[in-house]
Amino acid sequence: MFTVERLFAAHALAVFDVEVLPTHGGSLRIYVRHSGDSSRPVGARVGDLRARERTAGLDRLEYYQSFAPKVTEAKSKLQDFLYAAKREGKSIVGYGAPAKGATLLSYCGIGPEFVTYTVDVNPYKQNRFLPGTHIPIRHPDEIRQTRPHYLLILAWNLREEIMKQMAHIYEWGGQFVIPVPEIKVYSLS
Repeated sequence: MFTVERLFAAHALAVFDVEVLPTHGGSLRIYVRHSGDSSRPVGARVGDLRARERTAGLDRLEYYQSFAPKVTEAKSKLQDFLYAAKREGKSIVGYGAPAKGATLLSYCGIGPEFVTYTVDVNPYKQNRFLPGTHIPIRHPDEIRQTRPHYLLILAWNLREEIMKQMAHIYEWGGQFVIPVPEIKVYSLS
């Protein structure tokens, strides 16, 4: 909120309301007016969000300086998990082809040698490749045919829905893997 308010203020705009949305693991819908327009007073939700962000430390440089090491650690843990799984002869496929999943895999240097393919329900993504990694994108039915050991959920904000939809992987001992914020493996047992 602090950054966006500074940005808008530089252009003679002011935030007068904000909604916190669950979309993509947490998003903001921000309402802005011209700074001189007093017809829309600043609502309580703006102050509430500022207070929550201040309590979380988002107004301090130290918060952001501590972010990079956490990202590096998450990268190492994902790489270690995938490398170990491959050494053990386990098969890994992805679920979803969102930009955040492609970004994560690209940042980690993970390509089709580790994640054989990913699936997506969107027919416009099928029979294409994840950008940067060239991991093929297939129809979700492929999972039932290839029976992977691990299903890496690349749309982690939708993990509950995906895990319910794909619960049949437990039939052959398949496991779900959530890559962020911490690697978590879910199995039937």
